[in-house]
Amino acid sequence: MQLSNGTGEAELPFFQAGDIELYFETAGEGPRVLFIGGTGGDLRIKPNVFDGPLSKHFELVSYDQRGLGQSEKPNWPYTMGNYAEDAANLLDAGGWDKCHVIGYSFGGMVAQELAIRYPEKIDRLVLCSTSAGGDGGASYPLHKLAEMPVKHRIRIGIETSDTRHDEDWQAANPDALVEFARTIGATKQQFGDELNWEIGRENQLIARKQHNCWERLHNITAPTMICGGKFDGNATPDNHTALASRIPGATLRFFEGGHLFIAQDRTAYAAIIEFLKKED
Repeated sequence: MQLSNGTGEAELPFFQAGDIELYFETAGEGPRVLFIGGTGGDLRIKPNVFDGPLSKHFELVSYDQRGLGQSEKPNWPYTMGNYAEDAANLLDAGGWDKCHVIGYSFGGMVAQELAIRYPEKIDRLVLCSTSAGGDGGASYPLHKLAEMPVKHRIRIGIETSDTRHDEDWQAANPDALVEFARTIGATKQQFGDELNWEIGRENQLIARKQHNCWERLHNITAPTMICGGKFDGNATPDNHTALASRIPGATLRFFEGGHLFIAQDRTAYAAIIEFLKKED
């Protein structure tokens, strides 16, 4: 994907999405895939989607969503509609009339909005570790974690990410708590002094809280694969089953792992790649 600046030269990896500027990266060759990442996503944090196998099979593009990473962080409230428009604007700016879309966690919520609002832009759709909202079930209310004491927040975060990591497991694996705390604190330590860093994250959580596509999921027309971890306490297996029941013709797959099953089960990427390569 290359964006033009009107002079025939390649732009820096930013594009104008309505009234804000967003950062993106691209790699690989082949059928086109847009990857929409999750809560707090920042492409400066490694490993990320570009360190996986997708770019070996596809022309892959991903971006820092509004309020995150190297993208602009306006201080006004964001809506799920804003996030869907941002994704559509990226495709338009790159001249991608249609592509495959993978949405992970919060990105899966954005991908639902994108597929409902802009069905003509999506070839095949993969929704991972996500929820429909409303009567279809909501993902864990991450906005409430900020209200908890730090130690409690860490323990809840570990167990919701993978329900096997309960109190007994945590007691037997104290180093895992230290590593989890280090990981979640690393981004703030590195980038927390950026303008509107906290505001951007808070605004994303507000939009996430309001997500509800349940009554509109039947409008998704793209062939859809729904992927979840068997031990996900954030977007539960029941939430994935509800999504599959509402999207016409959807395929449902569960993998060995929790919210981050794609890094825990080596068969997950293979199944997603196989689905995206199918001929209609």
